Amino acid sequence: MSSLTLAIVTVFIVGYFFIAIESVTKVNKAATALLMFVVCWTLFMIDPAQYLATAIGDAKAMVVSAEIERHLGSTATTLFFLMGAMTIVELVDQNGGFNFVRDILQTRSKKKLLWRIAFMTFILSAILDNLTTSIVMIMILRKLVSDKKDRMIYAALVIIAANSGGAFSPIGDVTTIMLWNKGVITAAGVISEILIPSVVSMVIPAYILSLSLKGRLSFTEEQAYSFQASALTTNQRKTIFFLGVGGLIFVPIFKSITHLPPFVGILLVLGVLWTVTEVFYARLKEEEEQGAMQKRVTDMLSRIDMSTILFFLGILMAVACLETIGVLTALGKGLDVAFAGNHYLVTGIIGVLSSIVDNVPLVAGCMGMYPVQAVGDMAVDGVFWQLLAYCAGVGGSMLIIGSAAGVVVMGLEKITFGWYMKRITWIAFVGYVAGIISYWALRTYVFAL
Repeated sequence: MSSLTLAIVTVFIVGYFFIAIESVTKVNKAATALLMFVVCWTLFMIDPAQYLATAIGDAKAMVVSAEIERHLGSTATTLFFLMGAMTIVELVDQNGGFNFVRDILQTRSKKKLLWRIAFMTFILSAILDNLTTSIVMIMILRKLVSDKKDRMIYAALVIIAANSGGAFSPIGDVTTIMLWNKGVITAAGVISEILIPSVVSMVIPAYILSLSLKGRLSFTEEQAYSFQASALTTNQRKTIFFLGVGGLIFVPIFKSITHLPPFVGILLVLGVLWTVTEVFYARLKEEEEQGAMQKRVTDMLSRIDMSTILFFLGILMAVACLETIGVLTALGKGLDVAFAGNHYLVTGIIGVLSSIVDNVPLVAGCMGMYPVQAVGDMAVDGVFWQLLAYCAGVGGSMLIIGSAAGVVVMGLEKITFGWYMKRITWIAFVGYVAGIISYWALRTYVFAL
């Protein structure tokens, strides 16, 4: 390894470390990721001829710029998809589109509520994303469960179910979006083969948690129905919900029909939803319109979490630099040698790591480490890529800081790291391993036929 390569790798490791201790340094991880991106590529520019044979003499700047723009184009497809999806979900939520979830969940039985929360979170996470689904479910739980101890158990289940639900859907988690955009998994393949392992990884922890819940809930009618009102009619809210959520489901279908990148489909849905809501708001009375102004798409766009978008930009472009200098390929070969090509072990370890560090750079790194092959475990929809989607998503449930869903629930419900690790980590791990075993059984005895 040359001194320049070592310097780039060192910058990445140091940056990754500061991202991991964001809660200690109080420096937003987006700032660290952007610095990583810029410093890595600046160091690369010192002697790009080491890595790009054509980067010689006057052609150096042009060749490096072309390389960066190539990676930036690939990264941008993921970023535009996320921005479109985030806006659609926010629009549906702000206009009362999720009120029906409250009606479905209502019950006084603690165990019935647990199972309803588990499956509703699982389904919504597959359609929306684990972060948004977790926020919606916690807000509803606050209206339904007054006892703090019980609510913490339900909240822990929301984290597990949200991560499991996102793992089998091409649009349910950032990591599956990345893999789908890259073309290493297909929508049909990941849904058909990862659905059952994802269900297993949610059902087993749900059953274990249900054993600690007994009795009935007590809440007032006022608590149950004190949800945000909307100036729109019930039918208009339903229209927004079905256009938004139905549109997200339609995106994989649009891709299979047109063969255009997924972000084109998400922008189509956003455009349609934007047009429909503008028509609805144009018909409101003047006094109602004043309250509705903050629920229009133009306002939603101004509230997009740009720090998250910039974090993805920084981390994906920094990983792209490691890919260009050949470090990821060498690391991939090393893992294969260490574990004798057992991709169940390799991806299983990656899943455990994703509970400690962010799964976005882990998956981005794996995409750079391993080239797609025509046949075998590394082929499109092969064992490695499908297990990577499962392990990186579900593995984040083992620690409360291991996923976006966990972090947001930790903040909303003030759950401590220690409580979660003591009470929930082992339960999530049991479900995680059971899902891997069920995937192995399916690949060996069902899909191999």
